[in-house]
Amino acid sequence: MRADLRAAEQRACALVGTVEHRDLGPLRAVETVAFARACGETDPRLLDPQSASFEVHPLYLPSQLRGPDGGVAGDYRADGMFRDEVPGTDGLDVRLMAGGQTITFHRPVRIDDPITVRRVLDTVERKGKPGSEFLLLTVSKTYRARRAGDLATVIERFIVR
Repeated sequence: MRADLRAAEQRACALVGTVEHRDLGPLRAVETVAFARACGETDPRLLDPQSASFEVHPLYLPSQLRGPDGGVAGDYRADGMFRDEVPGTDGLDVRLMAGGQTITFHRPVRIDDPITVRRVLDTVERKGKPGSEFLLLTVSKTYRARRAGDLATVIERFIVR
């Protein structure tokens, strides 16, 4: 196993079970509408925040990785991902790939209700044969609104090579 991959495995294993909270701030209608448009939506419930039937696109919430101010240049890896998005990999010469995602929606998202996300690295698994090993990291996230409670649970898998 390559040294950087071994280091990623050791770092990630040390982080299993560690809980991280991130404040995403309130969702803003202009951004949720822009997201719906980018998804090719034509449903007026997702595009008109003045309508009584307005809804936030269900996939908007799990797309949120940072608060309303986003990140600064130092927050990103050379490949464009956030440096801390895949636990244990920051600063290492590893390749990252999405390995699947499961989303469970609990209730609709409301505009202007401050959102937090609770993130936990659940597992680190070594896969593959000698010389072609990779890591499979499973991360769980719970998105929560201050007034409404849990909104969505997301289980993400990351492949680290």
